[in-house]
Amino acid sequence: MVVEETKLKDCYLIKPKVFEDKRGYFFECFNKEKFVNLVGKKFEFVQDNESKSDFGVVRGLHFQTPPYAQTKLVRVVQGEVLDVAVDLRKNSTTYGQHIAIVLNDKNKHQLLIPRGFAHGYAVLSKTAIFVYKVDNPYSPEHEDGILWDDEDLNIDWKLEVKDVLLSKKDEYLQKFQDFDTPF
Repeated sequence: MVVEETKLKDCYLIKPKVFEDKRGYFFECFNKEKFVNLVGKKFEFVQDNESKSDFGVVRGLHFQTPPYAQTKLVRVVQGEVLDVAVDLRKNSTTYGQHIAIVLNDKNKHQLLIPRGFAHGYAVLSKTAIFVYKVDNPYSPEHEDGILWDDEDLNIDWKLEVKDVLLSKKDEYLQKFQDFDTPF
């Protein structure tokens, strides 16, 4: 397993070692001890989530506010997504910056997104199955988000606007400039 810090402080790209042969493949997608040694931080993941989405679906940019803020370890089991993380930590040197990384079932990469980040993804393949671990349970009262196409963030989602499919909730999220960070 190789761990690379992204341009966003405390946000890591994780590249597992994949063993392939004529039967298929095997890889260790999570090992608590190795993970702590490589990342240098300890996380207690408490919930696993999975979603299936069609081409053009954009989910996000979501986060939970304290005390239910979440660290996420995300990956794609089937298909391909553009995964996006935005640093919302006011005192961070990368505040307001984002990364956009392709995760798919071929590269098997994972992204560790710490508390204090907004997260979202766009489905680039016909369908995608997206799975992730979180270190705090879901709390609807602490759920929040930033508008996916916020002009200040200027995220290239690799989709034509006509192809984007959003939930009603995601259509009406706040703009980044109106956001008062609790992080």
